[in-house]
Order: sequence, then structure tokens, then C-alpha cells
Amino acid sequence: MKRLLIVTGGGDCPGLNAVIRAIVHRASKERHWEVLGSIQAFNGILWEPSEVVVLNTKKVAGIHFQGGTIIETTNKGGPFSWPVKDKNGNWKTIDRSDEMIRKLQAMHIDAVINIGGDGSQQISEKLFKKGLNIIGVPKTIDNDLSSTDFTFGFQTAVQIATEAVDKLVTTAASHNRVFVLEVMGRDAGWIALNAAVAGGAEVCLIPEIPYDIQKVKAALEKRFTFDRGFAVVVVSEGAFPKGGEVVSENSKEAGYENRILGGIAQQLIVDLKEVGFKHGMRETVLGHLQRGGVPIAYDRVLAAQFGVKAFEMALAGDFGKMVSYQHPDFVAVPLKKAIAKPNLIGKNSTLVKTARGLGICLGN
Repeated sequence: MKRLLIVTGGGDCPGLNAVIRAIVHRASKERHWEVLGSIQAFNGILWEPSEVVVLNTKKVAGIHFQGGTIIETTNKGGPFSWPVKDKNGNWKTIDRSDEMIRKLQAMHIDAVINIGGDGSQQISEKLFKKGLNIIGVPKTIDNDLSSTDFTFGFQTAVQIATEAVDKLVTTAASHNRVFVLEVMGRDAGWIALNAAVAGGAEVCLIPEIPYDIQKVKAALEKRFTFDRGFAVVVVSEGAFPKGGEVVSENSKEAGYENRILGGIAQQLIVDLKEVGFKHGMRETVLGHLQRGGVPIAYDRVLAAQFGVKAFEMALAGDFGKMVSYQHPDFVAVPLKKAIAKPNLIGKNSTLVKTARGLGICLGN
């Protein structure tokens, strides 16, 4: 009997359960494979005692339309940065990767499928270099992995953001106001720009194009005549003005290394007031609503295809690679290539040209 371990790491994402279900169902067609799941990414292996669950077709029945992940997730710590307190009570991190690999060997784990974004796949690459039979599945609502056409969860996040724009349009028009919608994406503006185009926003600010506050003001002023008018601005959490910085803060949580982004919508309103924009403004921060809930059909299908392909790679012993969607095919790409560079919006990309053609102000 061979054993496959599934890990879900990083932020949760619509479609995670659909991937898990697909892996389990595909594995059930092979006579000598057992599938396990580690609770909270690699924590389930590193904890004492370990927390690992058996994943069979009964366990995963009906989970494909559920948000989140039935084996939980975490974006803190990990095998290479495990948080511990020193003798003075201060937090530090230690490398437990060798210990974890030994534990996996003792559990007779033959292959690991790590479902996660850029940070998770960096861990996959490091573990592969240490000899672990590991395969990556790309997961992030940010769509910022360059070696795959899309990551699952992204289209659901865009749909949620677009629905928010649709709702804000009616309120903005009723009150003659500007509404600033802040969406996720970190250093990539894919969610913001797609939602702005789909929802008909007047302004969209993304990290790839630093904005000029005067040009944003001018675009919004055109929407008003004698104090009558409205507009919707979609701003990515990682957007920033020319010569300025991203609105963020360092985390105080042990083991959480990423910057905490957020607050650009409120800051934008403050800055617009300072340069003389006098019409009413309100901000809406969509936040984690983009991560939760039911995945749309597109992401369920994409997730299922990722899951089946990932298990077939394990079956073939094709390790050290990540599943990649390169339309219309699903292929394996080396993890090193998968994490080599982020997938960011090009300033002259088709989507940017479309937005400009629709009259959307990008702040430059």
C-alpha cells in the first residue's frame, strides 16, 4: 500500500475542497493507494502528537462546493520557519524540515501534494531539494503565479468583487457619491482590474501602475455636474501613489512573516480631500469575503482538473513539479520555474488596453 499526503497551506481559497475531492476520487481508482491529509498544512506533521486524517471517498463526499478546506490551513510558520520562544520569552524561528522529512518517512509517506500559492510552492521547492517526493498545485485568489494561465479561486474572487461593484453603483448613484472599493491581490492587480472592467468602474488603481492623485481627482471631477453625479473606484490593496509606499504594517503574530496590507481605500479618500476633491466619498473594504464561500463552476472544474493531474503525476513519479494550466492542457512544470517570477499585469497588456479603451482611469 502506498501513501499520499495532501497539504493545504497559505490563505484559504474557493476550490480547495474540490481539489482534495478530485485527488481522493482519482486515487480510489488505483488498488494500492491510501490518501491522508495533514491538518493545518505541515503543522499536522510537526505537532506532537501528529494530526493526520484519512481521506477516502466517504470523507470527501459533497465537499466540492464548500468553501475553505476540510483539513484546515495556515500561513504561519512552516517546516523552515517554525516559531518557538527562547529562554527570555521572545519568539524566534527554527528549521524543522529535516525532522519533518524523517517523520514522513516513518509514516511511510510515498508522495506529498502541496496545494498553495507562491509561499507554499517555495516550501515545496526547498523540500524537494532535500529529497522529498512532492508535487505542487497552484492556489491563490491573487492569480500571481506566472507559470499557469489561472490559479483556481481567482475567478470566484473576481465574481465576488464584481458583485460588490454592481451593488455600490446603485448606492453611489442614489447618494451622488464616490465609493472606493478595496480588494485583495497583494502585489498583483488582477482582481481589481477584472472587477473594474466587469463592473464598469470609473477608476481602477493597481500595484503595477503607481497613480497620480491629481489625475484620479480629475477623472472623478468629470463625473459630477453641479454636485450631481457618482463614481466607483476599485483599488487593489497593494496600490500606491507615485513616490509613495504601499499602506501596510508588520504583523505581530508569531510565525506570520508577510506584511499586512490594507487601508489604501481610506488613505485615498484622505488624499483626495487634501487635493481639493469636495464631493462625498465612502470606502468599502471587501477583505476576506473574497476568500470565502462557494466556488463558482469555473473554479470547481479547474480545481478538479488540477487534482486529477496532480495524482497522476504522483502515480508516474513526476516529482519536484507543479501542475500548470496552459490552455487547453494541464502540464507539469518544475517548481523552480513555477516560483521564478510573479505574474503581474503588464502596463501594455491587453487587459490594460481594454480598460483604457473603456475610459477607465488607471491613475497615470
